[in-house]
Amino acid sequence: MKRPMMISLLGLPLWLVAGFAMALALGQPLEFESEAQQRQYDSLVRELRCTVCQSETIHESNAELAADMRRRVYEMTLAGHDGDAIIDFMVQRYGDYVRYRPPLQANTYLLWASPFLLLFGGIIAWWRIIVGRRSMPQRPDFTEQERAQLEQLRNDGSPRRM
Repeated sequence: MKRPMMISLLGLPLWLVAGFAMALALGQPLEFESEAQQRQYDSLVRELRCTVCQSETIHESNAELAADMRRRVYEMTLAGHDGDAIIDFMVQRYGDYVRYRPPLQANTYLLWASPFLLLFGGIIAWWRIIVGRRSMPQRPDFTEQERAQLEQLRNDGSPRRM
């Protein structure tokens, strides 16, 4: 038997185990009573943030907490709760951070204003740099002796040693 073929045959059980593990991770397909429930569930799991992963929705995350949150959204959707009620429940349980689009309220003003504050600060810094450059003298003021030395250097082409 050729060596590459042997390696492939030895790797086959590993590929089978990996495929089986991935199939288990996907879980069973969810069943809904109506398409409206399916749309609500899909919308909510893409809107709620995994508080463990912090940069992923609960739809994308493989964390146990995300799986628990997906299960809870599924159960509440089947029980007939609307999207706002489910989001309110998640916010009460995990805080405003669980929402990818937090509402505009007193404790999130800085979050919403920060892009504009950073832009404004950048404009001020840029303006100060530009104005600072304009106020700098174009030619430095030299004494008559320094001007004579500069003129001599220009004419000689080589610096004098002192």
